[in-house]
Amino acid sequence: RALEYNVVIDDVALVHIEFSNEFMSAVEQKQVAHQQAERFKYVVLKNEQEKIAAIVKAEGEAEAAKLISDAISKSGEGLVQLRKLEAAKEIAQDLAASPNVNFLPSGASVLLNTAGGVPRRQMA
Repeated sequence: RALEYNVVIDDVALVHIEFSNEFMSAVEQKQVAHQQAERFKYVVLKNEQEKIAAIVKAEGEAEAAKLISDAISKSGEGLVQLRKLEAAKEIAQDLAASPNVNFLPSGASVLLNTAGGVPRRQMA
């Protein structure tokens, strides 16, 4: 429009521009919507990665189970017995180290007198 008057404008600096409240509200809502969209993209991507990790883990566990099964069928129950012994040893060590565990003889009837005094005999 300025060319009609033979005026050439190279650069213009706009200072102190005010927008209506509706426009400012619309811009803010757009920014909030964009941030929510980005957050949802992140959540979806994270869930997809967790799903892939769960699948890979399950496949690895299945492969390990298959290898153990093949080893047991090939060489017998020796591996299972070894695992049982290792587990029993670990449990026994944990129980022996606990101050809250008492060992009682097996096969014998052991009664603990918690009431104090001498137990009475009942007449039949």
